[in-house]
Amino acid sequence: MDNQVRLQLFVLAYNLGNFLRQAVLPQAVRHWKLTPLREKLIKIGAKVVRHSGKIVFQMAEVAVPRELFRDILKAIERLRLATVLSG
Repeated sequence: MDNQVRLQLFVLAYNLGNFLRQAVLPQAVRHWKLTPLREKLIKIGAKVVRHSGKIVFQMAEVAVPRELFRDILKAIERLRLATVLSG
């Protein structure tokens, strides 16, 4: 039973990753496989800094260029807004 649940969770995570890759990644990097995508966008070191009332997310730009990361965040925000507006 444990293996079945683990497999179902893996399949769910894989399908969610593929959906998000198609929905929010810019065309230039939409071809990335899920493993490098996870390593470049999720499994990277970062620091959250509060300065002058702003919260800043600092990460090394060697993983993903700033413009690409900004485009991905904007696409995620548009997806979130579309969900909120639709219902």
